[in-house]
Amino acid sequence: MIWFTNETQVNAGGQMISAVLFLVIAACACVCALFAILGTGQLALSSADAIERDGLARGQRAPAWALPDSAGMMHRSPPAAALQLILFADHSLRSFPSIVAGLRALRDRAAAADLEMLIMLRGPSEIAGPELARLGLAGIPVLTGSPARYADHNVRVMPFAIFVDSRGLIRASSLVNHDWQVRKLWQIAKLPLEPGQDGARRAGGRPGVRGLLGVRGLRGLRGLRGVRGGYRRRSELWL
Repeated sequence: MIWFTNETQVNAGGQMISAVLFLVIAACACVCALFAILGTGQLALSSADAIERDGLARGQRAPAWALPDSAGMMHRSPPAAALQLILFADHSLRSFPSIVAGLRALRDRAAAADLEMLIMLRGPSEIAGPELARLGLAGIPVLTGSPARYADHNVRVMPFAIFVDSRGLIRASSLVNHDWQVRKLWQIAKLPLEPGQDGARRAGGRPGVRGLLGVRGLRGLRGLRGVRGGYRRRSELWL
């Protein structure tokens, strides 16, 4: 029979406590490291450079769909009109009065045969339709989209504008914050695609602006540079 002294028992208890404390500290360190990794990934996904890659490239084929508007009228993409503007937004447009003014101006200026304008919600909303009508956008059909529909168009941040032509090809795509950006996108969307550009993309990313628009198109981009620093200030075109 082995007898343990009080000193031996104290030493064993101390070692047990030390082992448990070490495991607790290690577990806390692992949790902190995991949160740091997740936070870094979320920051990378939500940065301005990441948002710059949202949308679809000019010349790329757009997703085809058919959806009813709030009045029950069916709308399709590719459109019957020469161009279709899909604005990914909701009632939060009231925070962007300049965009609202730009949409009203474009609606009043463009002929129906030349441009179909649509507002695509991320999901069902009872307040979006009345709020958009109160903003003076009652003439623009409102469609109930979905997160999957937004993902199909690579849209994460609103308001986001995409122009699609009657062949189902992207003509312009960008996050918008001001009326002049809407107007500039409309001008670029009307520029013809260059031969061989349809659906063409450079390896590793988007087609280059110079290759898409040439010198004349680049002149049309004046004034779009230098607006950086966040979602609501991001204005560079993704072409």
